[in-house]
Amino acid sequence: MSDYPHVPVLLDRCVQLLTVGIDAARAAGETPVVADMTLGMGGHSEGILESSDDVRVLGIDRDPEAIAIASKRLERFGERFTAVHACDDELGAILEQRSERLAGVLFDLGVSSLQLDDDDRGFSYSRATALDMRMNAEDTLTAADVLNTYSQAELARIISEYGEERWAAKIASVIVEDRQERPWETTDQLAEMLQRVIPEPKGQRKRSHPAKRTFQALRIEVNAELDILRSALPQALDGLHVGGTAVVESYQSLEDTIVKKIFRAGTVSSAPPELPVVPEHLQPWLNDLTRGAEKADAEEISINPRAASVRLRAVQKTKEKPQ
Repeated sequence: MSDYPHVPVLLDRCVQLLTVGIDAARAAGETPVVADMTLGMGGHSEGILESSDDVRVLGIDRDPEAIAIASKRLERFGERFTAVHACDDELGAILEQRSERLAGVLFDLGVSSLQLDDDDRGFSYSRATALDMRMNAEDTLTAADVLNTYSQAELARIISEYGEERWAAKIASVIVEDRQERPWETTDQLAEMLQRVIPEPKGQRKRSHPAKRTFQALRIEVNAELDILRSALPQALDGLHVGGTAVVESYQSLEDTIVKKIFRAGTVSSAPPELPVVPEHLQPWLNDLTRGAEKADAEEISINPRAASVRLRAVQKTKEKPQ
Protein backbone atom coordinates (compact mmCIF):
# COMPACT_ATOMS: atom_id res chain seq x y z
CA MET A 1 0.00 0.00 0.00
CA SER A 2 1.08 3.59 -0.58
CA ASP A 3 2.04 5.78 2.34
CA TYR A 4 -1.18 7.80 2.62
CA PRO A 5 -2.88 8.68 5.92
CA HIS A 6 -6.43 7.79 4.85
CA VAL A 7 -7.55 4.26 5.76
CA PRO A 8 -10.31 3.00 3.42
CA VAL A 9 -13.35 1.65 5.27
CA LEU A 10 -13.98 -2.13 4.93
CA LEU A 11 -11.45 -2.34 2.11
CA ASP A 12 -10.97 -6.12 2.17
CA ARG A 13 -14.71 -6.80 2.24
CA CYS A 14 -15.36 -4.35 -0.61
CA VAL A 15 -12.67 -5.97 -2.75
CA GLN A 16 -14.05 -9.44 -1.93
CA LEU A 17 -17.55 -8.46 -3.07
CA LEU A 18 -16.29 -6.70 -6.21
CA THR A 19 -14.23 -9.78 -7.09
CA VAL A 20 -17.49 -11.70 -7.61
CA GLY A 21 -18.26 -9.41 -10.54
CA ILE A 22 -14.66 -9.30 -11.72
CA ASP A 23 -14.58 -13.10 -11.93
CA ALA A 24 -17.89 -13.11 -13.81
CA ALA A 25 -16.51 -10.65 -16.38
CA ARG A 26 -13.43 -12.80 -16.90
CA ALA A 27 -15.59 -15.89 -17.37
CA ALA A 28 -17.50 -14.04 -20.08
CA GLY A 29 -14.26 -13.13 -21.84
CA GLU A 30 -14.44 -9.45 -20.84
CA THR A 31 -11.70 -7.25 -19.40
CA PRO A 32 -13.01 -6.40 -15.92
CA VAL A 33 -13.68 -2.71 -15.33
CA VAL A 34 -14.67 -1.33 -11.92
CA ALA A 35 -16.01 2.18 -11.31
CA ASP A 36 -14.97 3.75 -8.02
CA MET A 37 -17.67 6.38 -7.75
CA THR A 38 -16.15 8.23 -4.79
CA LEU A 39 -12.46 8.17 -5.62
CA GLY A 40 -11.29 10.40 -2.77
CA MET A 41 -7.60 9.81 -2.11
CA GLY A 42 -7.68 6.53 -4.03
CA GLY A 43 -7.50 4.02 -1.19
CA HIS A 44 -10.28 1.75 -2.42
CA SER A 45 -9.11 2.03 -6.02
CA GLU A 46 -5.60 1.06 -4.96
CA GLY A 47 -6.93 -2.03 -3.18
CA ILE A 48 -8.97 -3.06 -6.22
CA LEU A 49 -6.02 -2.61 -8.59
CA GLU A 50 -3.70 -4.55 -6.29
CA SER A 51 -6.18 -7.43 -6.03
CA SER A 52 -5.66 -8.58 -9.62
CA ASP A 53 -3.39 -7.77 -12.54
CA ASP A 54 -6.03 -7.39 -15.24
CA VAL A 55 -8.72 -5.23 -13.62
CA ARG A 56 -9.07 -1.61 -14.73
CA VAL A 57 -10.55 1.12 -12.56
CA LEU A 58 -12.46 4.25 -13.49
CA GLY A 59 -12.04 6.63 -10.56
CA ILE A 60 -14.82 9.22 -10.53
CA ASP A 61 -14.91 12.25 -8.25
CA ARG A 62 -16.42 15.73 -8.36
CA ASP A 63 -13.48 17.16 -6.38
CA PRO A 64 -10.52 18.26 -8.58
CA GLU A 65 -8.15 18.02 -5.60
CA ALA A 66 -9.12 14.37 -5.07
CA ILE A 67 -8.53 13.66 -8.74
CA ALA A 68 -5.03 15.13 -8.52
CA ILE A 69 -4.05 13.29 -5.31
CA ALA A 70 -5.46 9.91 -6.40
CA SER A 71 -3.90 10.20 -9.87
CA LYS A 72 -0.48 10.73 -8.29
CA ARG A 73 -1.03 7.86 -5.88
CA LEU A 74 -2.13 5.44 -8.59
CA GLU A 75 0.19 6.46 -11.44
CA ARG A 76 2.18 3.23 -10.96
CA PHE A 77 -0.78 1.31 -12.39
CA GLY A 78 -0.45 3.10 -15.71
CA GLU A 79 -3.37 2.72 -18.11
CA ARG A 80 -5.19 0.39 -15.72
CA PHE A 81 -6.38 3.48 -13.82
CA THR A 82 -8.31 6.37 -15.34
CA ALA A 83 -9.45 9.38 -13.33
CA VAL A 84 -12.64 11.15 -14.38
CA HIS A 85 -13.63 14.55 -12.99
CA ALA A 86 -17.41 14.23 -12.89
CA CYS A 87 -20.42 13.94 -10.64
CA ASP A 88 -21.77 10.47 -9.85
CA ASP A 89 -24.99 11.05 -11.75
CA GLU A 90 -22.99 11.48 -14.96
CA LEU A 91 -21.96 7.79 -14.93
CA GLY A 92 -24.38 6.71 -17.65
CA ALA A 93 -23.03 9.32 -20.05
CA ILE A 94 -19.43 8.41 -19.16
CA LEU A 95 -20.00 4.71 -19.88
CA GLU A 96 -21.80 5.48 -23.13
CA GLN A 97 -18.99 7.76 -24.25
CA ARG A 98 -16.39 5.10 -23.43
CA SER A 99 -18.51 2.20 -24.79
CA GLU A 100 -17.92 0.26 -21.59
CA ARG A 101 -19.84 -1.99 -19.22
CA LEU A 102 -18.81 -2.60 -15.65
CA ALA A 103 -17.79 -5.69 -13.71
CA GLY A 104 -18.30 -3.78 -10.49
CA VAL A 105 -19.15 -0.42 -9.00
CA LEU A 106 -18.30 0.97 -5.58
CA PHE A 107 -19.90 3.90 -3.78
CA ASP A 108 -18.23 5.09 -0.55
CA LEU A 109 -20.76 7.78 0.31
CA GLY A 110 -20.57 10.97 2.34
CA VAL A 111 -17.74 13.41 2.90
CA SER A 112 -14.23 12.10 2.28
CA SER A 113 -11.32 12.26 4.72
CA LEU A 114 -9.59 14.62 2.31
CA GLN A 115 -12.48 17.09 2.53
CA LEU A 116 -13.21 16.60 6.23
CA ASP A 117 -9.60 17.22 7.26
CA ASP A 118 -9.13 20.29 5.05
CA ASP A 119 -9.84 23.40 7.13
CA ASP A 120 -10.57 25.45 4.01
CA ARG A 121 -13.54 23.24 3.12
CA GLY A 122 -15.64 24.06 6.18
CA PHE A 123 -17.03 20.56 6.74
CA SER A 124 -15.89 20.24 10.36
CA TYR A 125 -17.59 21.88 13.31
CA SER A 126 -14.50 21.31 15.49
CA ARG A 127 -12.37 23.95 13.75
CA ALA A 128 -12.94 27.58 12.81
CA THR A 129 -13.10 28.11 9.05
CA ALA A 130 -15.36 29.52 6.34
CA LEU A 131 -18.83 28.03 5.91
CA ASP A 132 -18.20 26.44 2.52
CA MET A 133 -18.94 22.66 2.39
CA ARG A 134 -18.65 22.34 -1.38
CA MET A 135 -17.26 19.00 -2.53
CA ASN A 136 -16.44 20.66 -5.84
CA ALA A 137 -14.97 24.12 -5.38
CA GLU A 138 -16.14 24.97 -8.91
CA ASP A 139 -19.79 24.83 -7.76
CA THR A 140 -21.36 28.11 -6.66
CA LEU A 141 -23.67 27.34 -3.69
CA THR A 142 -21.99 27.36 -0.27
CA ALA A 143 -23.26 26.66 3.23
CA ALA A 144 -23.02 30.39 3.97
CA ASP A 145 -25.30 31.07 0.99
CA VAL A 146 -27.87 28.64 2.35
CA LEU A 147 -27.80 30.16 5.84
CA ASN A 148 -27.93 33.75 4.61
CA THR A 149 -30.50 33.49 1.81
CA TYR A 150 -32.91 30.60 2.44
CA SER A 151 -36.23 31.33 4.08
CA GLN A 152 -36.94 30.19 7.62
CA ALA A 153 -39.32 27.53 6.30
CA GLU A 154 -36.71 26.21 3.83
CA LEU A 155 -34.06 26.08 6.54
CA ALA A 156 -36.37 24.24 8.93
CA ARG A 157 -37.23 21.67 6.25
CA ILE A 158 -33.60 21.05 5.30
CA ILE A 159 -32.38 20.71 8.88
CA SER A 160 -35.30 18.44 9.79
CA GLU A 161 -35.23 16.28 6.66
CA TYR A 162 -31.50 16.06 5.94
CA GLY A 163 -30.23 16.40 9.50
CA GLU A 164 -33.07 14.54 11.23
CA GLU A 165 -32.82 17.27 13.86
CA ARG A 166 -35.76 17.54 16.28
CA TRP A 167 -34.92 21.19 17.04
CA ALA A 168 -34.98 22.21 13.37
CA ALA A 169 -37.71 24.83 13.68
CA LYS A 170 -36.00 26.54 16.59
CA ILE A 171 -32.62 26.47 14.88
CA ALA A 172 -34.06 27.94 11.67
CA SER A 173 -35.69 30.74 13.63
CA VAL A 174 -32.40 31.68 15.32
CA ILE A 175 -30.48 31.49 12.01
CA VAL A 176 -32.84 34.01 10.41
CA GLU A 177 -32.93 36.23 13.49
CA ASP A 178 -29.14 36.31 13.96
CA ARG A 179 -28.35 37.02 10.32
CA GLN A 180 -30.16 40.33 10.60
CA GLU A 181 -27.33 41.49 12.85
CA ARG A 182 -24.42 39.59 11.31
CA PRO A 183 -24.21 37.32 8.26
CA TRP A 184 -23.24 33.70 8.75
CA GLU A 185 -19.59 33.33 7.76
CA THR A 186 -17.68 30.78 9.87
CA THR A 187 -18.12 27.24 11.18
CA ASP A 188 -17.38 28.21 14.79
CA GLN A 189 -19.99 30.95 14.62
CA LEU A 190 -22.63 28.35 13.67
CA ALA A 191 -21.35 25.66 16.05
CA GLU A 192 -21.43 28.04 19.02
CA MET A 193 -25.01 29.03 18.22
CA LEU A 194 -26.10 25.40 18.01
CA GLN A 195 -24.47 24.61 21.35
CA ARG A 196 -26.42 27.49 22.85
CA VAL A 197 -29.78 26.69 21.23
CA ILE A 198 -30.01 22.90 21.48
CA PRO A 199 -30.88 21.76 25.01
CA GLU A 200 -28.84 19.20 26.91
CA PRO A 201 -30.48 15.73 26.77
CA LYS A 202 -32.27 14.60 29.90
CA GLY A 203 -30.78 11.89 32.09
CA GLN A 204 -27.36 10.37 31.57
CA ARG A 205 -27.61 9.78 27.82
CA LYS A 206 -24.36 10.74 26.09
CA ARG A 207 -24.76 13.83 23.94
CA SER A 208 -23.31 13.92 20.45
CA HIS A 209 -22.02 17.29 19.33
CA PRO A 210 -25.09 19.54 18.91
CA ALA A 211 -23.77 20.80 15.56
CA LYS A 212 -23.51 17.35 13.97
CA ARG A 213 -26.99 17.10 12.46
CA THR A 214 -27.22 20.67 11.17
CA PHE A 215 -23.77 20.47 9.55
CA GLN A 216 -24.82 17.20 7.89
CA ALA A 217 -28.00 18.84 6.60
CA LEU A 218 -26.13 21.80 5.13
CA ARG A 219 -23.55 19.55 3.47
CA ILE A 220 -26.27 17.43 1.86
CA GLU A 221 -28.12 20.51 0.62
CA VAL A 222 -25.01 22.23 -0.78
CA ASN A 223 -23.91 19.13 -2.68
CA ALA A 224 -27.37 17.70 -3.57
CA GLU A 225 -26.06 14.38 -2.25
CA LEU A 226 -29.31 12.46 -1.92
CA ASP A 227 -30.71 13.54 -5.28
CA ILE A 228 -27.45 12.55 -6.96
CA LEU A 229 -27.47 9.14 -5.24
CA ARG A 230 -31.05 8.48 -6.35
CA SER A 231 -29.97 9.12 -9.94
CA ALA A 232 -26.48 7.60 -9.89
CA LEU A 233 -27.17 4.21 -8.30
CA PRO A 234 -29.74 3.10 -10.94
CA GLN A 235 -27.32 4.25 -13.66
CA ALA A 236 -24.62 2.12 -12.05
CA LEU A 237 -26.86 -0.95 -11.97
CA ASP A 238 -27.82 -0.44 -15.61
CA GLY A 239 -24.11 -0.15 -16.48
CA LEU A 240 -23.17 -3.52 -14.97
CA HIS A 241 -22.56 -6.64 -17.02
CA VAL A 242 -24.77 -9.57 -16.04
CA GLY A 243 -22.84 -11.04 -13.12
CA GLY A 244 -21.45 -7.65 -12.08
CA THR A 245 -21.64 -6.41 -8.50
CA ALA A 246 -22.62 -3.11 -6.89
CA VAL A 247 -21.20 -2.31 -3.45
CA VAL A 248 -22.35 0.70 -1.40
CA GLU A 249 -21.01 2.02 1.89
CA SER A 250 -23.40 4.44 3.63
CA TYR A 251 -22.74 6.42 6.78
CA GLN A 252 -26.15 7.78 7.75
CA SER A 253 -29.71 6.53 7.61
CA LEU A 254 -30.90 8.76 4.76
CA GLU A 255 -28.30 7.33 2.37
CA ASP A 256 -28.83 3.77 3.53
CA THR A 257 -32.61 4.03 3.12
CA ILE A 258 -32.20 5.11 -0.52
CA VAL A 259 -29.76 2.27 -1.24
CA LYS A 260 -31.98 -0.29 0.47
CA LYS A 261 -35.03 0.85 -1.51
CA ILE A 262 -33.26 0.78 -4.88
CA PHE A 263 -31.69 -2.62 -4.24
CA ARG A 264 -34.95 -4.09 -2.94
CA ALA A 265 -36.78 -3.03 -6.10
CA GLY A 266 -34.49 -5.36 -8.05
CA THR A 267 -34.17 -8.26 -5.61
CA VAL A 268 -37.87 -9.03 -5.08
CA SER A 269 -40.61 -10.01 -7.49
CA SER A 270 -42.95 -7.21 -8.50
CA ALA A 271 -45.73 -9.66 -9.37
CA PRO A 272 -49.01 -9.76 -7.41
CA PRO A 273 -48.86 -12.57 -4.83
CA GLU A 274 -51.88 -14.35 -6.32
CA LEU A 275 -50.17 -15.02 -9.67
CA PRO A 276 -49.43 -18.78 -9.97
CA VAL A 277 -46.52 -18.13 -12.37
CA VAL A 278 -44.37 -15.01 -12.26
CA PRO A 279 -43.81 -13.56 -15.77
CA GLU A 280 -40.22 -12.98 -16.80
CA HIS A 281 -40.53 -9.18 -16.74
CA LEU A 282 -41.72 -9.24 -13.11
CA GLN A 283 -38.97 -11.51 -11.78
CA PRO A 284 -36.02 -10.21 -9.71
CA TRP A 285 -32.90 -9.19 -11.62
CA LEU A 286 -30.59 -8.55 -8.66
CA ASN A 287 -29.37 -10.91 -5.95
CA ASP A 288 -28.36 -9.79 -2.45
CA LEU A 289 -24.74 -10.53 -1.57
CA THR A 290 -25.11 -9.23 1.99
CA ARG A 291 -27.71 -10.08 4.61
CA GLY A 292 -29.06 -6.66 5.39
CA ALA A 293 -26.45 -4.00 6.06
CA GLU A 294 -23.04 -5.20 7.22
CA LYS A 295 -21.13 -3.22 9.84
CA ALA A 296 -17.48 -2.88 10.74
CA ASP A 297 -16.24 -5.02 13.60
CA ALA A 298 -14.62 -3.69 16.77
CA GLU A 299 -11.10 -4.30 15.48
CA GLU A 300 -11.62 -2.21 12.34
CA ILE A 301 -13.32 0.57 14.30
CA SER A 302 -10.37 0.69 16.72
CA ILE A 303 -8.01 1.18 13.77
CA ASN A 304 -10.31 3.46 11.79
CA PRO A 305 -12.93 5.28 13.94
CA ARG A 306 -14.72 6.56 10.82
CA ALA A 307 -15.84 2.98 10.19
CA ALA A 308 -18.11 3.07 13.24
CA SER A 309 -21.19 4.26 11.34
CA VAL A 310 -20.70 2.39 8.06
CA ARG A 311 -23.52 0.28 6.60
CA LEU A 312 -22.45 -1.87 3.65
CA ARG A 313 -24.86 -3.40 1.13
CA ALA A 314 -24.05 -5.30 -2.07
CA VAL A 315 -25.95 -6.96 -4.91
CA GLN A 316 -25.08 -8.98 -8.00
CA LYS A 317 -26.84 -8.43 -11.32
CA THR A 318 -28.29 -11.78 -12.41
CA LYS A 319 -29.89 -10.58 -15.67
CA GLU A 320 -30.69 -7.37 -17.49
CA LYS A 321 -33.35 -5.21 -15.86
CA PRO A 322 -36.79 -6.03 -17.34
CA GLN A 323 -38.24 -3.26 -19.43
